[in-house]
Amino acid sequence: MDRRHFVGLLALAPWARAADVARRPRHRVAMLGVAHAHAAGKLAALRALPERFEVVGVAEADPARRAAAQRSRTYDGLAWRTEAEWLADPTIAAVAVETTWADATPVALRALRAGKHVHLDKPGGLDHEAFAAMRREAEQRRRHVQMGYMLRHNPGLRLVREAVAAGWLGKITGYDAGMGKQADAGLRRMLLAHPGHGMMELGCHLADLTVTLLGVPNAVRAEAERTGTDDLPDRQRAALRYAWGEATLSCDHADATARRWLTITGTGGTIRVPSLEGNVVHLELTTAAGPYPRGTTVLRPTGEGRYAGEFRELADLLEGAPVRWDAAHDIAVHAVARRAAGLA
Repeated sequence: MDRRHFVGLLALAPWARAADVARRPRHRVAMLGVAHAHAAGKLAALRALPERFEVVGVAEADPARRAAAQRSRTYDGLAWRTEAEWLADPTIAAVAVETTWADATPVALRALRAGKHVHLDKPGGLDHEAFAAMRREAEQRRRHVQMGYMLRHNPGLRLVREAVAAGWLGKITGYDAGMGKQADAGLRRMLLAHPGHGMMELGCHLADLTVTLLGVPNAVRAEAERTGTDDLPDRQRAALRYAWGEATLSCDHADATARRWLTITGTGGTIRVPSLEGNVVHLELTTAAGPYPRGTTVLRPTGEGRYAGEFRELADLLEGAPVRWDAAHDIAVHAVARRAAGLA
């Protein structure tokens, strides 16, 4: 290829990309349930990607929740039908399951059996055997179940995955991760009613991140303490046992500073993420690794909103992209999250 031809192709590249986007299908999706804490945010993220999705409507069986959602501008312009009506609609390619924990697995299973792909918000349900059976059936039916673990798509944590997978840190010798917030009275009541409490509701993100980075642990030890006047164990910790030692996870709902961090140490260096939902990574290497020199490098990879990455990935999956988090992974994460939360 001569230089003139090559430059001409470069000039045409933006047009080619635009044409490629124009040829992409818009996937029709509905949301089943509005009970999950992320429901409104997930709906807004889907509607912010009109080139990939056509969000057509919502189902919510609980009259009080439905009425509250209908008063919110987030749901303006959407049709309200029953779950059965949306699942019977052959034009709906995928559904976002944003129900209560108790309903999550059965609703996802009904959607799969209706031929739909599923975005299932975390933790995906409480009963482990039911969750595992649902994930296996999805693969048998060749339907996607994308778990709503938003940290998978954080650009800083994508860099962390690359560093660990490529061995930049050498042999792992230490791992510490945590998520916290100051829970108000309403949240404390909600967490108290949930088996596993905060570690299952919020700390499941850490379980997914840790299993992604380190694999399935050999054992999990959980502990908790109460700092308030109610019975909520608001400070929960878990130690995940690996051949090299223990990875520690913390979930603190009495943390006024709302810290969310990750530190991984190895024989070749340390990587620190001071805010799991931020985009700053501190990489400290004893010798040069990958494209980075010896010493400390502060990286600020750019990214999108909290949920945009997962829905871009969902659209890609519907268009034939390879699966990165399969049933075996999701089943392992669900089991680890339960054990970290003190559930047998």
